[in-house]
Amino acid sequence: MLTKFIILAVFGIAMAHFEGVVVVYLRRLLGVPDSESNMASVGKLTRQYLRIEMSREAATIIMLLAIGILAGTTWIERGIFFLWTFAFWDLFYYLSLYILIKWPPKLTSTDVLFLIPKPWIAPVWFPVAVSSFTIIAIFLLYFLKVI
Repeated sequence: MLTKFIILAVFGIAMAHFEGVVVVYLRRLLGVPDSESNMASVGKLTRQYLRIEMSREAATIIMLLAIGILAGTTWIERGIFFLWTFAFWDLFYYLSLYILIKWPPKLTSTDVLFLIPKPWIAPVWFPVAVSSFTIIAIFLLYFLKVI
């Protein structure tokens, strides 16, 4: 079981970096300075490109769901694997952006977290906290048997 959790974490981290690179390219193509929020990027997208970006986000969730379904044997296990992988992906997406372009400059920076079904706007600390809590809770549940 530990091996599955490690592989899923590595998958989430790799996927996070991949998405971080895509966002860096999008920002460059749109002329968004590294210091600006991703909200500036969304504001520069045409309706067509906004739909394309929403489809990329939907594809991301589908990939995370698929890996959770493939890794688990019960629906509860599949859900836990999805949440575990999602949490690593979310945390390391921000770490990747920070390594690549030094964004976000602080955890209180505001970001567009998701576009589906409409833009979710919040400070970066919020998804970082939720993802960190998810990883800790699953770790306690499975490995320390505290929960």
